Amino acid sequence: MELDDASLAIGRIERALSRIEKALAERPAAAATALPAAEQSALQREVTAVIGELDRLIAEAKHG
Repeated sequence: MELDDASLAIGRIERALSRIEKALAERPAAAATALPAAEQSALQREVTAVIGELDRLIAEAKHG
């Protein structure tokens, strides 16, 4: 994997994690167990994106 590609992937992961962190910090503590469906879906997409990026980086590292 090229260094530039790895840097871009890491940047995408950092931004996605920041969005997740911000969404979790903005919700009231009392609602910690029940997220609205749209918000939960958005967080799930962010987590899936992060996992996908990490999987891709791991695969590239193993083969490159």
